[in-house]
Amino acid sequence: MLEDRRRNAAILAGVALVAAVVAFAWRRSGGDAPLIAVDVGHSATIGGAVSASGVAEFAFNRELAQTIGDAFARDGIAFVPVGLDGSMTDVKMRPPYAASKRATFLLSIHHDSVQPQYLETWERNGGQGLYSDRYSGFSLFVSRGNAHLAESLACARSIGAALIAAGFAPTAHHAEDIDGERRTWADERNGVYYYDNLHVLRVSAMPAVLLEAGVIVNRRDEAVLRTVETRQKIAIAAGAGLRACGQVRSNPDR
Repeated sequence: MLEDRRRNAAILAGVALVAAVVAFAWRRSGGDAPLIAVDVGHSATIGGAVSASGVAEFAFNRELAQTIGDAFARDGIAFVPVGLDGSMTDVKMRPPYAASKRATFLLSIHHDSVQPQYLETWERNGGQGLYSDRYSGFSLFVSRGNAHLAESLACARSIGAALIAAGFAPTAHHAEDIDGERRTWADERNGVYYYDNLHVLRVSAMPAVLLEAGVIVNRRDEAVLRTVETRQKIAIAAGAGLRACGQVRSNPDR
């Protein structure tokens, strides 16, 4: 009896998942208004990478996501935040949450680090910390497991191009032939890689791109990324990229 209930529950869950995917495809074909899910990488308790000055990545992700949200609001781009309050610790919750809000695109915000062998020790804030000034710059990721790869890749390329036009440069270190890297280029010129098994990209029922805005273990990158001006430039570039790839509609009044 218990096994039967479990089997029925699994069947119902599978049916619900298929229905959600079909519903998303129907909404897109039906012309639903674009809605960008702005995903704040990591959480308050699982903070991600630690910057050169000792700040958890989540703090950087949230500040940038808030700035992106402000810029989108000013530009008439509809968006929904995901994980903004820091309580969403399970990454598996993020794509279905975005789908439940009827989002049509997912942009996941992160900040980057390097492999452990490149980290060095330095004195900061009365103690010791880790840093690496070896690599600098942004990167973008898409998954070939995503059902909307072509749209995801088009937007990653256009966001990368907009960031470059704004004065930022991509980092090449994720293509390095070392453990933990070896990512395949999807578009080297615009800083886009394939990261096929990254959950938030792979299982998303909508086009999805992950942005690593900069390398926060790099002391100069960190200092630049902590400025309001830099966050605003990144936010404007993200909006321009999404507009260029057709994920947000042009507004003639703006």
